[in-house]
Amino acid sequence: MPTPHNEAKIDEIAKTVIMPGDPMRAKYIAENFLENYKLVNKVRGMYAYTGKYNGKEITVMASGMGMPSMGIYCYELYKFYNVENIIRIGSCGSYKPELKLFDIILADQVFSEGNFALTLNNDNCHIANASSELNNIVEETAKENNISIVKGNTVCTDCFDVYMTDVNQFLNRVPNNFNPVSAEMEAFALFYVAKVLNKKACCLMSVVDSKYIKDIATPEERESGLNNMIKLALDSSLKF
Repeated sequence: MPTPHNEAKIDEIAKTVIMPGDPMRAKYIAENFLENYKLVNKVRGMYAYTGKYNGKEITVMASGMGMPSMGIYCYELYKFYNVENIIRIGSCGSYKPELKLFDIILADQVFSEGNFALTLNNDNCHIANASSELNNIVEETAKENNISIVKGNTVCTDCFDVYMTDVNQFLNRVPNNFNPVSAEMEAFALFYVAKVLNKKACCLMSVVDSKYIKDIATPEERESGLNNMIKLALDSSLKF
């Protein structure tokens, strides 16, 4: 049945969902990677498309920006649309000097100092894990396709970290030995909701900015310059 945020019918959403933040990136993936795709949701401009990738039914749906938006859409996909696996694909900022623009990161653990888990589930939880099963499949697929990835921990922030008055003070509050390689804004909500609902989730990110790099990826580059990450997510989904 449709939800207030998703007009798709249950049978119009696949068991595996590829989830970028940007609705236009969802559109780009459908138009360039899926066959016989159909737009199944456009409520609030949060596009969802279902089609075939190498013969397997896949849905690509945007999550919007931030944990509250991700939390709504992934919860509804898992709870009401019987989705089993979600791969978040998105952009991130790098915290390591060796990482270059468009390097691909696979999240292992994600830290948030926010209260998403407390508000949703009365759980004072601030670290959530990706599905080890999905991560192993992504790593295996990356090796098979000769795609270089970096696996590491990431922070999930309540605001765009570039706009923080002092990002170092935030990083000082991150648990000792967590050693984040990157920052993004959605993965904690996804991983935590997956845990609560006994589902599977993982997160691939491409570096689009860094305090060690003067260049910042343009919106056009963010939309179309992430093809290696997109293809890795889609190829991995064939094994789920």
